[in-house]
Amino acid sequence: MTRGEKAKELFEQGCNCSQAVFLAFEDRTGLDRETSLKLMAGFGGGFARMREICGAVSGMTAAISFLRASDDPGDRQAKAGLYAVIQKAIGEFKEENGSFICRELLAGQAGSGPVPDKRTAEFYKKRPCSELCRCAADIAEKYINEQIS
Repeated sequence: MTRGEKAKELFEQGCNCSQAVFLAFEDRTGLDRETSLKLMAGFGGGFARMREICGAVSGMTAAISFLRASDDPGDRQAKAGLYAVIQKAIGEFKEENGSFICRELLAGQAGSGPVPDKRTAEFYKKRPCSELCRCAADIAEKYINEQIS
């Protein structure tokens, strides 16, 4: 199973988009599931359903950061390398999906405010979120495994 398939499956099991993508790397992060779920909970729906940056992109960024970042906050070179990788990953996501902004990806679909939509067959049919999670996790995998230049 690819990371993308795992993220899609996790989303369809009830995780929000950010949780699904980050949890697809659970075997690599070493974090327990409860910690990962709590850490990524507020990023779903484009930052707490505010429809800003796509939660799948937030999960992708978190996974890349967790697995690639330096633990030295003063290492400007490492920080620049990480930022370059994340910018490339987000650029690829945008190229593939047309945007990395939740409200643009969900254009024409209601759903703001703090209460998540009920997960029904209709929800999954009309929303691209499962596929966006798949895409983000597959892109994250690529950039996590790539050498920092």
